[in-house]
Amino acid sequence: MSTGTDPLAPLAELPGVSESVAEVRKAVDRLYGHRVMRRRAPEVTAEAALRGARASAALAGADWPLEEVRRRSDFSAGAEERTVGGALRISAEAGQLLSVWRTSPLQVLARLHLLAATDPSATAGPAAATTAGAAAGRPRRSGEAPEELFPLELAAAEGVAAAPSDPLLARSEAAADQARSSAATVLPPAPSADEVAARLDQLAQLLVTRLSGAQGGAPALVTAAVVHGELLALRPFPNYNAVVARAAQRIVLIAEGLDPKAICPAEVGLVELGTAAYREALAGYVSGTPQGLARWIAHCGLALRLGVRESTAVCEAMQRGMV
Repeated sequence: MSTGTDPLAPLAELPGVSESVAEVRKAVDRLYGHRVMRRRAPEVTAEAALRGARASAALAGADWPLEEVRRRSDFSAGAEERTVGGALRISAEAGQLLSVWRTSPLQVLARLHLLAATDPSATAGPAAATTAGAAAGRPRRSGEAPEELFPLELAAAEGVAAAPSDPLLARSEAAADQARSSAATVLPPAPSADEVAARLDQLAQLLVTRLSGAQGGAPALVTAAVVHGELLALRPFPNYNAVVARAAQRIVLIAEGLDPKAICPAEVGLVELGTAAYREALAGYVSGTPQGLARWIAHCGLALRLGVRESTAVCEAMQRGMV
């Protein structure tokens, strides 16, 4: 920031991070410059929200085809339906939470968990019953173990031939190969409830200070990756922690101006890279080492670029009259 005391700024100097930041910025700018964005930006935003929600739900254990998500209207019948419904509710409301995020990030996190865990329109049945015990929207308590972050193993996308001129695809293939060789990565247990509360307060203070200060400090990609990684590491809620963490990353990218129209669904990229690579990169973040942190930021950046590629394909389809 203007005081030069942004604690995240040193992360931008880690090996490879500045390159990741530059590549993401270039890709996002190219997407925003697409001619379809000049007249159909709201439609691109809506489609990105749908695809991002589908991908986040898939990572949370409900791997439904996009068209199935698109046609459904009732998401209360079972666990997978509720997961998909929660991801959709979060995508629909995330952009409306920006003003609160700037002053009270913890309030937004609680709201995101409430949206993930319950259907506000349901007054009876399984969806309404998930509010039992007042678990929705509150941090987990002492002795309360969080649910698994990666309940479903998703393989990295296959059959993507990397052309020599396309370093994005080449790097995604390399990441997939590396993850396949280390698929047994085990994350450490979630911190205690007391540690979670302290670290959440620190994170919130950091975000409020950044958003209320002058320009400067760590790039948006770095901040978004830290928020995403910290929430996955803390697992502050009894369930739906990963869905909330991915939504918080999206809000940071909007709030910090990298993706103000929310058209870059990083969740899609995380699915393409597979859960083994996701888990391995997260282990790097949790380790706290410079190499681990750099690897996590690079993984988040690559996922975001793959999300840009997804929305670019949507724009191209719209331009050809196929959407």
